[in-house]
Amino acid sequence: SLDPIRGFAEYSLGKVRGGYTVAERVTQYGQTVEARLRRQIEAAGLAYPPHDVTYVAFKDSRRLEVYGRMFDDQSWRLIAEYPILAESGTLGPKLKEGDEQVPEGIYRAESLNPNSRFHLSIRVNYPNEFDRRMAQADGRTQLGGDIMIHGNSVSIGCLAMGDQAAEDLFILAALATKERVRIVISPTDFRMAGPMQLPNQPAWVGSLYDALRAELQQYRKIM
Repeated sequence: SLDPIRGFAEYSLGKVRGGYTVAERVTQYGQTVEARLRRQIEAAGLAYPPHDVTYVAFKDSRRLEVYGRMFDDQSWRLIAEYPILAESGTLGPKLKEGDEQVPEGIYRAESLNPNSRFHLSIRVNYPNEFDRRMAQADGRTQLGGDIMIHGNSVSIGCLAMGDQAAEDLFILAALATKERVRIVISPTDFRMAGPMQLPNQPAWVGSLYDALRAELQQYRKIM
């Protein structure tokens, strides 16, 4: 993994030469990531690499769990857990550009950025359809965007995972392809927590949390 100075130097060098492709990053980091993860993925009863992956992030405990499966009808298996090194804002969904909130919801990987200023990054498809519908109902515009899961340890509205974890998440996503990467961001672990009521939130937040609670039932911490 890279420290911030080396990471920026690598980013600059990549830009000078026209930038890295996702495939080049897989070549660069793929074997290292496989060496780190193959054993625990196989211990979870999966082949390397998994066909589908889900990244489940909990804002209050600053934790991200990685789940995989090989078939659409297979149960999800826990692969790894990582600390979230930095996130901004408080509990509650992202409502507008510049509020520095990390979004909450059920998302997909929109794209992979092999030339991120923060080593490597995965772009979250915020705002998704639900976010746009709720904003329209509220009369809100300028919802913001550019939400990433990335390396380094600083964040404004994103999840900063550190460079080594970012390599793992990026390579797994690249091997699965972004169409098979789901990203769940929840204020808390609703598998264990009761209903959550936050002050000064729109009325629809309760339905969002009900949807997150239902979604999280698929992801059980059983190896």
